[in-house]
Amino acid sequence: MRPKTLLLLVLLAAAYILGARAGRERYEQIVGSVTSFWNDPDVKNARKKAKRAAEKARKRLA
Repeated sequence: MRPKTLLLLVLLAAAYILGARAGRERYEQIVGSVTSFWNDPDVKNARKKAKRAAEKARKRLA
């Protein structure tokens, strides 16, 4: 697993655990923040750029 993917999974798990301990209201707040970040236009562009680069690299290796 790549380090960045692992970091993302750890962050999501930590948000879930912290949210569960803090109660439903805090959990919803954390989920809202993560969703807002994920749907940010800059983040969407970065994901598209990374996907294109990965596809290009995959084609070069094939």
